[in-house]
Amino acid sequence: MISWISGDLVDFWQTNQKFFVLINCQGLGYEIQILESFFLKLKKNQISNKNITLWIKHIKKEDSDLLFGFTSKEQKNFFIEILSIRGVGSQISMAILNKFSINEVINAIKTQNKKLICSVPGIGQKMSDRLILELKSKLKSKFKSEILFEEEKSKDELEIKDPEIIKLMEDLQLTLQSLNYKNKEIKTILPIIIKEIDFFAKKENNLSFENLLKLAMNYLDKDSSNLAR
Repeated sequence: MISWISGDLVDFWQTNQKFFVLINCQGLGYEIQILESFFLKLKKNQISNKNITLWIKHIKKEDSDLLFGFTSKEQKNFFIEILSIRGVGSQISMAILNKFSINEVINAIKTQNKKLICSVPGIGQKMSDRLILELKSKLKSKFKSEILFEEEKSKDELEIKDPEIIKLMEDLQLTLQSLNYKNKEIKTILPIIIKEIDFFAKKENNLSFENLLKLAMNYLDKDSSNLAR
């Protein structure tokens, strides 16, 4: 099974509403379907002969092998969760992620926004009902995103109005969960990270996801070592 691939970008193209890249990895050319957002980024920057890394979902069929590539592990895992819903195929799963971000889908599931889900081509009323019902259960148990699913949040915990900061914090929590940090531990350090955001923003515009992730991991690892003593 292919988990991820790293190689030189040879070409990228669009066929109808599908987007593809061709990657040269150790002399082999891998044709991979990607999300529209990544395709537009490649097109805008006119990137070629550049090494790129994609997280891969390999789907084997009787007459073909399909590769789907994502720029983050969270996108790949979310794609797999959507794909596991009965009656939802790979192209509908890609269509959902082409139209909405992960957080937009999660919020639609949380608020049972059937109209938004049905706006994706190929999804009707019955499928939207099934997606909302099954994904809500899966997301609570596997992603455990308290930022989005906790019904009662403490007022001082995540009182943020800037949508970019909200997105950073949501991505941070999902990434920490994927790195096997415990949800309770993550919850305790989030308010600390929020307080540090102004410092990073003022320090030579040094606010980035990578810096916040390093800071969060430092706090979490420090807490774990203190408990181990």
